[in-house]
Amino acid sequence: MHFTSEQRLADGVLEREFTLGEIPGILWTPASASASAPMPLILLGHPPLGLRKMYPRLVARAQHSAEQGFASATIELPGSGDRPRWPAAEQARADLHRTMEAGEPVSDEIVDALILPLVEKAVPEWQATLDALLPLPEIGGPVGYSGGVISIGIRLAVVEPRIVAAGFFAGSFVPRAMFQEARQVTIPLHVLLQWDDEGNDRQAALDLFDAFGSKEKSLYANMGGHTGVPQFAGDAAAQFFTRHLK
Repeated sequence: MHFTSEQRLADGVLEREFTLGEIPGILWTPASASASAPMPLILLGHPPLGLRKMYPRLVARAQHSAEQGFASATIELPGSGDRPRWPAAEQARADLHRTMEAGEPVSDEIVDALILPLVEKAVPEWQATLDALLPLPEIGGPVGYSGGVISIGIRLAVVEPRIVAAGFFAGSFVPRAMFQEARQVTIPLHVLLQWDDEGNDRQAALDLFDAFGSKEKSLYANMGGHTGVPQFAGDAAAQFFTRHLK
C-alpha cells in the first residue's frame, strides 16, 4: 500500500488517498485517531460508477462514521474510474441500459453477466485492502461492511471472517445464485430499503432479506426513491455499527 496524498477536512477528519497495486482507494480517520487506541474500520461499498462521481456521498458517509469513532475506507471497483477498461462489464451495462430503455424485463442472463464477474474480481481486492489496512497502528478492527453492491457484501460476509457486521443497501440487481450464498450469511445485518426505488425490484429485495441466515437481521424501509434516503436512516445504521463494532 502506498499513500499518495492526504488532507484534513473541515471537521478534522484525515483523508488519505492510496494505491494498492493498480487499485486506488481512500482512507478516512477521525481527528482523534491514535495509535494508542486503535479504532474499528468500516468498508464503504458503492456502485461501479467511479470514485470521483461517488466521492460526495462517500465522504459524507465517512464523516458520519468518524463522528462515531470509526475509520472508513473504500476502493475503486474493477473497470471503474481510472482503472483499466473492462469490455465484458461495459457490454453487460450496455445490454442492461438497452433493455431498461426498451421497457423490457431484465433477464437472469443480463444480471449474471453484470454482477457475478464483478463479485469474483472485487471481493479478493477488498480482502487485500483489509490485509493492508489492518496493520496500520491507528486501525485495530473489528471490521464492518456498509453499502452496495449488495452481492459483493454478501460474498464478503460469507468468505471474510474479519467482517463481523454489515449494513447493506438494497437496490442493486441480485443474481439468483446469490440467494443461495445469502443463506450462508450469519453475521448481524442492517438492511436499508428505499420503498419506491425506481431501479429496484422490491419483492426481490424482500425475498433476499428473508434468505439471509443471520439470527440478527433488521430491515429498515423508508418511502422515497434511490437517492432519497432520509438522514435518520443513517443515524440508525450508525447505531447498528456502534453496537457491533465497539
